[in-house]
Amino acid sequence: MEDVLSKLVDEARKLGASYSEARFQDITSTMVAVENGLLRAYESDRLKGIGIRVLLEGAWGYSSSNEMGLSGLRRNVRQAIKIAKTSRKGSLRIGVCARKAVRDRAGVQVKIDPDQVGPEEKIKVCIEANKAARIGDRIKNATTRIGTFADKRLFVNSEGSIVELNSSMAGLGQLSVAFSEGKMERVADSESRCAGFEFIQGKDWTGFCREISELAVRAVDAQAPSAGSFEVVADPDLVGLILHEAFGHASEGDLITTKESVLHGRLGSKLAGPNVTIYDQGTVEGGYFVPYDDEGTPKAQTTIVDEGVLKGYLQSRQTAAEMSMETTGNARAMDFENTPIVRQTNCYMKHQDHSLEELAEGIEKGYYVRGRGAGGGQVDVGGGTFTFAVGPSYVIEKGEIREMVRGTTVSGLVLETLQTIDAVGKDLKISTSVFGGCGKGAQTVKVGDGGPHIRIRKITIGGKA
Repeated sequence: MEDVLSKLVDEARKLGASYSEARFQDITSTMVAVENGLLRAYESDRLKGIGIRVLLEGAWGYSSSNEMGLSGLRRNVRQAIKIAKTSRKGSLRIGVCARKAVRDRAGVQVKIDPDQVGPEEKIKVCIEANKAARIGDRIKNATTRIGTFADKRLFVNSEGSIVELNSSMAGLGQLSVAFSEGKMERVADSESRCAGFEFIQGKDWTGFCREISELAVRAVDAQAPSAGSFEVVADPDLVGLILHEAFGHASEGDLITTKESVLHGRLGSKLAGPNVTIYDQGTVEGGYFVPYDDEGTPKAQTTIVDEGVLKGYLQSRQTAAEMSMETTGNARAMDFENTPIVRQTNCYMKHQDHSLEELAEGIEKGYYVRGRGAGGGQVDVGGGTFTFAVGPSYVIEKGEIREMVRGTTVSGLVLETLQTIDAVGKDLKISTSVFGGCGKGAQTVKVGDGGPHIRIRKITIGGKA
């Protein structure tokens, strides 16, 4: 396949492209779903093909195909050239920053290939875990899913780069719905790893799913929190959600160049206290595996915020050229049918030195807000506002973590929220998910996020008046 891709980029050069690249991809995935003891779905998908991108006189052209034959793929090269020639008249002059050629091969360590595990074993694990989640009459619905995912990519460009990547994921998710006296509480959680099926075989999923149902039953009997502005301790799941959605997207270079982001023009500004440092990193424990982006650029640790100061943006080769900066390895494509755009990899906050108990100290009246069971939210990267659903949480009174409250929402302005972080925990949790991913520009990619526990001096809590 490397020889085919090399011939395609050479063909593009002969047709006048100043730069060209070809990406091969082979994706396989399976999904098992069991609801209330019944097998609802067993899905198996495969997507395989090649995408070709060319840069000609300052304009991009892109074409993709499921065909593997060289003669047919050469037609795609000519199609990409034609698109570039057509679009150059009405587009801005595009360039890419300089990069040294790289040749490498990287992959996730896999002991048991998920594709070699039969449906019977996957279904059995899922049914047993689902049975454990049905703990009593108050659990009206229990849905358990197992997902596996394998992604093989090969990248070749006209500058001499050749990068081969092999990633693999496996995970299990549980949704439990509890009813009590006309009230309902939905609690969902999942755990995934960049690994093989050994991750599924090596964990007590019956205990995991039972715990989710027990949490739902406890939460449905709990009171709603009081509405208003409060001091809170946020757990790593919520910290990761806020960083990724409300801040990480705002740091993406394409939104900076189009002035759509609240962070436009803020480079070098102090956005938070000295205890806040934020990274985007391609390979990190617990996160998704992105050692190279889809332009063949190594993805190392990128410092976005350093001790409260905005130090950089996430860049593709195109946005880096537009801003006269270096690429950060953040050009990512969902698959071979799509062109790379600026995306996060694993966005997280650096840990510091406080324990959970120390973070709660000094809070007279507030909440310990948890991301487990969170249900998404809304973000405006231009205005810098966010609203997120959080899972069952806890009251903090006089420095003590006390009774549970039902799931609710948190909202605020991301830059104001960063400025009110006055203490950061010593723990660190980063996670990813085989179920779904991050959406942008009609593309969905796998990401990771997280951080330590943190204390926020002011955030708005939704709840009862």
